[in-house]
Amino acid sequence: MNLPRMSFCAASLLLASATAAFAEDTASYAVDAYAKVLSDQRTRGISDSLNRPGIKLSVQAVHESGLIGLLEVNTVSKKQFLGGDGLDVTVASGYRFGDPEAWHYGLGLAAELFPGAKFQAPHGIDLATGTPTDVRTTNYNSGFAVVEIGYGDLEGRILNVLSKTYRGADTGGVCGQMLQVTLTTDPTRALECYARGDHDSRGSWLFDLDYHYHLDPVTTLNLHAGYQQIAHFKEANFTDWRVGLIRQQWGVEWEAAWVKTHVQDRDLYLVQDGDHWRATDQGKVLASATYRF
Repeated sequence: MNLPRMSFCAASLLLASATAAFAEDTASYAVDAYAKVLSDQRTRGISDSLNRPGIKLSVQAVHESGLIGLLEVNTVSKKQFLGGDGLDVTVASGYRFGDPEAWHYGLGLAAELFPGAKFQAPHGIDLATGTPTDVRTTNYNSGFAVVEIGYGDLEGRILNVLSKTYRGADTGGVCGQMLQVTLTTDPTRALECYARGDHDSRGSWLFDLDYHYHLDPVTTLNLHAGYQQIAHFKEANFTDWRVGLIRQQWGVEWEAAWVKTHVQDRDLYLVQDGDHWRATDQGKVLASATYRF
């Protein structure tokens, strides 16, 4: 999931700026809006744009009470999120509290929606004949409960999946993908996946840890490590990490970063593109430019 990671400290600075600008009539909220162009749209280290450039638009409103509302739209590949409009829409709301320079916390709910996107896949296999059975339709939409805990520039976040699936991860989405990739080679692991029975991925856990180190007033080093634990499907568990530099220059926020993942089963991160399978989990140098309104 690509939930924005605007820090508690950044939110507080926005409120402070708004207050200073309207000294006689103190503003009760601040809005952070930006447009971002990326060389590759990635979520948890995995490409959502089939290793191609993407665009992100984000608007976040922060009330002085700590209440937060967010809307974010990303472009994604229609070859990965089948049948959809090529969009990933995140909506979230929550509450942050504490000291931005010391311990601070956040609680919230979020939904990630892929308008129109869905796929059909078998949820069972007739082991006697090897014939797929129980073909169903699954969408990619996901819902989360979010907890944030941070100290200064160190921020941790835990997400628990409340929806039936996380990005379509159910028996059809996971075992079916493995079967499709290995059907003409060795489908043993896919058949073992089906043999465990029909499951969804509600209750999955996503973990993130980020640290921001300010090298100078306009340059920041960003470090990230993440882990996802998908309920009932250990094949979909993986770790990811990111090292990036952000620099403010000419009114634009420029970033260069190295992103890498370590997956359990690479078949789950292959996408059919014409006659080829393309990997979306490869380590890569990414670049982006962000303009804030």
